[in-house]
Amino acid sequence: MFFAWLKQYMPRSLYGRAALILLLPVVSLQLIVSVAFIQRHFATVTEQLTSAVVLELAYLDEAVSQAEAPQTTLRALGRAFDVGVRFVPADTVPEADAYSWFDLTARRVMSELHAGLDGLAAVALPDDRRVVLWLETGAGVVEARLRRDRLSAPNPHQLLVIIVVLGAFLSLISFLFLRNQLRPIYRLGQAAEAFGKGRHLPYKPAGANEVRAAGAAFLDMRARIERHIEQRTLMLSGVSHDLRTPLTRLKLGLSMLDSDEREPLERDVEEMKQMIDAFLEFSRGAAEGEAERVEPRQIVAQIVEDFARMGVNVELGVVEETGPVRLRGAAVRRAIENLIRNAVRYGNRAVVSITTTERSLCVSVEDDGPGIPEEHRADALRPFTRLDPGRNQNRGAGVGLGLAIAADVARAHGGSLRLGESEALGGLRADLWLGR
Repeated sequence: MFFAWLKQYMPRSLYGRAALILLLPVVSLQLIVSVAFIQRHFATVTEQLTSAVVLELAYLDEAVSQAEAPQTTLRALGRAFDVGVRFVPADTVPEADAYSWFDLTARRVMSELHAGLDGLAAVALPDDRRVVLWLETGAGVVEARLRRDRLSAPNPHQLLVIIVVLGAFLSLISFLFLRNQLRPIYRLGQAAEAFGKGRHLPYKPAGANEVRAAGAAFLDMRARIERHIEQRTLMLSGVSHDLRTPLTRLKLGLSMLDSDEREPLERDVEEMKQMIDAFLEFSRGAAEGEAERVEPRQIVAQIVEDFARMGVNVELGVVEETGPVRLRGAAVRRAIENLIRNAVRYGNRAVVSITTTERSLCVSVEDDGPGIPEEHRADALRPFTRLDPGRNQNRGAGVGLGLAIAADVARAHGGSLRLGESEALGGLRADLWLGR
């Protein structure tokens, strides 16, 4: 439970996590060693120095209490012990000890003084240079002023400063080496992301052996996928091209028949031609053209205008400003056209909208048709799948490739095609998500 709560505050990037792995143990070790060293070293030095001063002040207390001339004895011992001493009224003694909160050895000094001097009334450590204490003797209250370096090691904070500065410098050097090790991984990620969006980013394996092996595997995979796409395109294009010749001969032969016999056969030939065109379109997929900076708003507006000129009831909905986006314009246009054709085939009205996020672009096509049940939406995206029993066909039949082509284009741009229910029109809502 604790780790689940902590996980949300962990860095998301590889750089951040690597830096945390590097810095957290180093900083923790430095702090632990520093605190332990200061506690052990400075505490021991402080105890030894304070013990020597306690012996001197204890002797001064005893001598002044038994002397016939306390003032003279006090002055003599003060000069001998290099301590500034004088008698002060009892009402000038502070009620409590005083010290700065950032003084690392103040508490140890006061503890040793109180433990060694029974008549010690109060101690003040105003800074790291002076110590003032009030000692009750048999002759009166004595105020003693000493140099701080006689009681504790000077400037204990310097060790912490040195450790922090040195740790930061070494961490910077480590981060530079770490960045050089992570840069090949970052470049591999960029190349994989670009390939997922249909772009070919130059990449050369570099870095450690493991990273080089992953980079070489990525290049092999990318080459195999590109060969597969090319072979599929050539195969389907060849088949589609070869079928056009006998279809042309059939149309010529049918033109010589009587109209009553010719019309049903011509409809069959025309349907076969539409199927071949759909196969050819599917074979091209998203491989047509190179990705370039285009304006999605202009593409969608032009598509809607073209359909409107053909008498199709299509209108433009909410369109957000997106700015130029790197896309394969021809492939995206074909995908949107297929979604609109699918919408008006099963409905009477279609609305096209554009929404954006920080990393993606969404083109939505809604219709007022019967929609697709949720349990059949995954099947609708498969090639050559037709859900005719579940949807009334108002305007001709298809071959089951319209949504598959759109989904293929979306995947080639690092996105997906999602089917849902239109809240505004009550029919199908097709969201074409494209990576930006």
